[in-house]
Amino acid sequence: MSMHVLTGYQWALLAGCGAVSLYAMLAAVAMPFFAARREKVATRAAHPILPVGVSVLKPLCGAEPRLYENLRTFCEQRHPHFQLVLGVSSPDDPAIAVVRRLQAAYPSHDIELAIDSRVHGSNLKVSNLINMAGRARHDVIVIADSDIAVEADYLETVAAPLADPQVGVVTCLYVARGVGGFWPRVGALFVNEWFAPSVRVAHAVGSRRFGFGATLALSRATLGRIGGFEALKNCLADDYWLAEHVRALGLRTVLSRVMVVTDVVEPNFSDLWQRETRWLRTIRSVNPLGFAFLFITFPSPWLFAGAWLTDRLATGPSAGLHPWATLASGATIMCGFAGRMLLHLRAARRDRTFWRDLPLTPLRDTLLALQWLAAAFGSHVVWRGARVPVGASTSVTRGRDAPPGAMETSDGA
Repeated sequence: MSMHVLTGYQWALLAGCGAVSLYAMLAAVAMPFFAARREKVATRAAHPILPVGVSVLKPLCGAEPRLYENLRTFCEQRHPHFQLVLGVSSPDDPAIAVVRRLQAAYPSHDIELAIDSRVHGSNLKVSNLINMAGRARHDVIVIADSDIAVEADYLETVAAPLADPQVGVVTCLYVARGVGGFWPRVGALFVNEWFAPSVRVAHAVGSRRFGFGATLALSRATLGRIGGFEALKNCLADDYWLAEHVRALGLRTVLSRVMVVTDVVEPNFSDLWQRETRWLRTIRSVNPLGFAFLFITFPSPWLFAGAWLTDRLATGPSAGLHPWATLASGATIMCGFAGRMLLHLRAARRDRTFWRDLPLTPLRDTLLALQWLAAAFGSHVVWRGARVPVGASTSVTRGRDAPPGAMETSDGA
């Protein structure tokens, strides 16, 4: 090592630490802070409630933990006119008993169960949606994953922006809650402290290229113009591509202020690894360049390596030879750790979860880094026991008009 010039790896490490420290601070600032309810009220005031009915399509697969409790939240809506269409692909699916229980508990609600085993393409969730689509009776369609819970003003709020003819699709981010032990807690941090902040940062800098299976709301006419759900039957990231097809029509995507709640239930490391690696490989399929730069979103490994470098510059064989580099490295590392701590604070929903999960943040970031490396390879993902090719059928035809009628979507069931 030169006595006066930093080596290439030292410059790379300093640059990487600077990038991740800046990202951590931006992500922390971009996250909402105890203001979600106030923002939702403002959103409702800005958009009138649409005087049309809403059909909610929820593809189901199996009796997931808390499935009944989550579905109940969709029955407690204040919207004056809505329908629930709940679909399964097998007459033996255990979710059927949950739906029957729901229908018995809410006899005055319009709750329809669709049982249809026909398969359309490689995406089984989209197949389920295609089979459900003909039962939707209203002009606004909301597609929502099976594992989310919502508040009573959810349908009012997500449907309201569609009153603007320039809005094509409304989507929602989500807060994760771990159900059942240690690994679900780690999985919840994946959503709350990595995925959601990443989207917030992208949104803050002007990106609207997203669509999430937790909620996709659009009009029946718009769905028909993109070719219905049939256009997505071989897509891996069907929620993203549904929104992308709508954007190709020249219509806007709105990220709602509503934050729905999703369950993380993977009971062990293997299941969690498979699920999260699938998410990352899906990101690689739709945005290879963005995937390549995800390395700046995993702060802890970089910051610990930067702390080691700072110590080497300050006390190692070259101590005192690089005073400015030592000072810059130390300041960068302190800012990075402060940003990571602030991000954890703003993502924590309660003081108890902040302190309980704080020791997990280095594990969470390191695991993400390893998953990112693993997701860089492989041509398939496993979803609900089925192998789905990465990058299948993801073309978008601009301005295409198709006969209205068919319908479909993504990751939930």
